[in-house]
Formats: sequence, structure tokens, C-alpha cells
Amino acid sequence: MNPGACRFVRVTGSSVRRAWVHNQAKLAYDAVSAWIVGTGELPAAARAVPGMDAQLHLQDATAQCLRRRRHAQGSLEFETFQPRVVFEGDKAVDLRQQEQNRARQLIEELMIATNTCTARFLAEHGGASIRRVVRSPERWLRIVELARSYGESLPDAPDSKALEGFLARRHQADPLRFPDLSLVVVKLMGSGEYVVERPGATPIGHFGLAERDYTHSTAPNRRFPDLITLRMMKALLAAAAPPYSLHELEALALHCTQQEDAARKVERRMRKSEAALFLAPRIGQSFDGLVTGHGDAGSWVRIVSPPAEGRLVGRLPALHVGQQVRVRLTSTNVERGFIDFAIV
Repeated sequence: MNPGACRFVRVTGSSVRRAWVHNQAKLAYDAVSAWIVGTGELPAAARAVPGMDAQLHLQDATAQCLRRRRHAQGSLEFETFQPRVVFEGDKAVDLRQQEQNRARQLIEELMIATNTCTARFLAEHGGASIRRVVRSPERWLRIVELARSYGESLPDAPDSKALEGFLARRHQADPLRFPDLSLVVVKLMGSGEYVVERPGATPIGHFGLAERDYTHSTAPNRRFPDLITLRMMKALLAAAAPPYSLHELEALALHCTQQEDAARKVERRMRKSEAALFLAPRIGQSFDGLVTGHGDAGSWVRIVSPPAEGRLVGRLPALHVGQQVRVRLTSTNVERGFIDFAIV
């Protein structure tokens, strides 16, 4: 599908029904992505299923068109710093930044499309539901000031299309520092939350995705809000009473938000501990890095290869965020996830 045909690709309708899912092949993101972009072979599990190659090409082309349309509407594109340790058995053998490749984009776009259709289905049938929302940023003027520091201007009122344009230009101009800019903008926007959508109420929407109607419904095997949503849908399809009262939904939405925040903190801690474990044998070595934070609480540096972040210790010269530095790894603490560097 050529890019010009993307203007004809959009979700015009949807149907919801109960069904069995039969997995034809177990595939991995990186292997499928390499095949899509032409740098690898189609995985053997996919080759064993007639027509799987054509299906994957069709899904990829559709996903890329949905992605272009979404970003044209103002959906935001971030690149956060998320290095993960690669293990061989119990041994940490590498530390890599998780990339957003074509296979991940394929799944992401089809999930977003499904979640918007699910939210609209529940709204059209007049029932309450749990929505996933990111509110319009209350600290928008801070984002405006941030853009101004890069010589850019943003409107005084929150505008996702204008913000996406700024982010895209910065990503092209300085890809090395873009993860740090992404993190600042994400913090200023505020985190997502679960709220109850009441029948007939004006949706809060998801500012980051530029979607008016959005819920979580595609991962009931690992996320409880998705399971709640599917139970609501099953009741509607069976013309049965809702499985939750409005009061119960309110309590569940708050609980799910709190639990997700707690899980995110644990995940961050685990990633820091993984990085500390991988770097422990390299104490004393020097690395190129970027200053990512500097203030009364301390100074932080992100080394480029391998990708890891830690605190600067010892006597420090005058530093500014974004400055390139040469640092030496001085200590790690796996249990606490601490990594310390000193300026060379």
C-alpha cells in the first residue's frame, strides 16, 4: 500500500461479538520487524502457515496508514529512555534501548483502533464504562516555555497538533537528546488515569493519542481494567445486567490507577537494578554521556553505550542539562538500583 493510498484508510465502523481466538504462529517483535523492513527472513513459524506473509504485509500497511492519520490529528510521538538487560540464562550479556520497531507499531496501531471502537460501543449502548484518559495539560504554559527555549512557539491553549509538530522537529534536529526532551514533556503533561464515563457525559479524552473515546480492552490477560471492560461488553451482548454498579466502577477506576502507578515504580526500580547488575563488572571504565538533570537534589548523567543512567558524584564543575561529558563508573548497587559516575 503506497503512502498516497493512506488517505482512504480510516475506521468507518466496527462490530463487536464473542469469538474464539486460534493462534496460528508464535512470533517475536524483532524478527517480524526485521522481515518487514527487509533486513531479515520471515520467521519459520510464519512460513509454516500459508498466507501468513500476505496477512502480515496487509496488517503492517494498514497500521502505518493508521499511524500517519493519527499523527496528522495530533497524536504525540515520544521516545523514552527504556534500556533492558538481555539475559542468557542467569547471565546479563547486554544492555539495549528498546526500540519502537515496525512490528511493535503494527500491534500498537491495531490495539488503539480496537480500544477506540470498544469505547464507542459501550457509549452507544448507554452504559457506564471505565475510560483511559490523559487530561489536557494543566501545566501547558510550562510546555510553551520549554518550546520557547528551543526557539519554537506554541499556542497559549493546549494544542496536541502543535505539540506534535514541535516534538517531530526536535526529534529530527537532535535525536540523541530527544529521549530527555520526551521525558520532560511527559512529566509536564501528567500521567494517565482511569475514570468512569457516565452515560451522556462529555468524554475527557486522551490528549496524548488525540482520541476522544478511548479505553483499555485488548490485554485482559495482564491488565485488570481490560478485564472489567470485557465483562461489561459480554453483559451487553448477552442483554444481561451490568456486572458492576456505578459506585463499584468508581472504586475500581481509582484502584486501577493507583495500582498502575505502583507497578510503574516497581518496573523503573527493576530496570535500574538490571542496569546496575550489567555494569557491575565494568567499574573503573569510562564512558561518553549527557547530563540529563542538574539541581539541588544532585546531577544525573546518561551514558550512550551501553545505555544507562546514573548519578554524578564527587566534585563537579559547572554543568548544564544536555552537556556532553566523559565519566567513569565508580560504583553500583544492584539491590537499590544505584549507579554512580564521576567526571573524568
